[in-house]
Amino acid sequence: MSAAGQHAPSLSAAAPGMRLSRRLFSMLGWFASGVALLLLSVSMVWILAVVLIRGITALSPTLFTTVTQGSGGGLLNAIEGTAVLSAGALLLAVPLGAGAGIYVSEFGFGRWAASIRFLADVLVGVPSIVMGYFGYVTMVEGLGWNFSVAAGAIVLAIICLPYICRTTELALGQVSRDLREAAYALGASEGRVILRICVPAALPAILTGILLALAVSVGETAPLLYTAGWSSYLWDGALVHSPIGYLTYAIWTFINEPFASANALAYAAAFLVTTFVLAINILARFVIGRGRY
Repeated sequence: MSAAGQHAPSLSAAAPGMRLSRRLFSMLGWFASGVALLLLSVSMVWILAVVLIRGITALSPTLFTTVTQGSGGGLLNAIEGTAVLSAGALLLAVPLGAGAGIYVSEFGFGRWAASIRFLADVLVGVPSIVMGYFGYVTMVEGLGWNFSVAAGAIVLAIICLPYICRTTELALGQVSRDLREAAYALGASEGRVILRICVPAALPAILTGILLALAVSVGETAPLLYTAGWSSYLWDGALVHSPIGYLTYAIWTFINEPFASANALAYAAAFLVTTFVLAINILARFVIGRGRY
């Protein structure tokens, strides 16, 4: 009894000090978070303001109707090429990535699923320029395709694959177990439950992952330098032996030219890429927001 009486005052005396230290740590954490948010917001607004102001002043009707001519002209070929390469990448990446995500989520208890997860994590961390070098060695040189749409689209698809795979896996993991059990109770097969119940329920999140992968592919430069090359002409429809233009090349090349017309093309291309990526992110948030209600 006496020992308990001796310890009780010391614990009660230490309690205010512990609460004060926790409050100080909490205030410090909130302050650090606020400073980080402020720095991030200022940097983002600054970047967007520079790109939008300089890009809007460089826009003109001929930008969308004429191809690049030397250090001037328009960006019709680059706009078309970006659309072709991104569409080709999604055509290849969506079936494979979504299929891998479904397999890992629904049958992810074996070595194959663990290997897919590991490879997806590794692919996310591989620099895009390394992927471009891989495409150059294997397709441009190894298969003899030269700079081509096929080589560029395949490399972009490889870059997009892990994003789609992991997003699909996470989306299916959020589907309520009650839905699955109700479907099984009604006699539905496992494949029917996955395709008719789980995938539609997780579709908004899956579409968000696809849109984010599209944004990544639109903003890539390094892998396309090694695979797609560059062309000032419109795409002729050939998949191999046919280089193609794209917007990020115009930014990378024309911003360093000593001509005002070339700099204007770079600013306009940066404006188009930024606007497109921003629109994709807004659309992705809208899609996943609608999926919650």
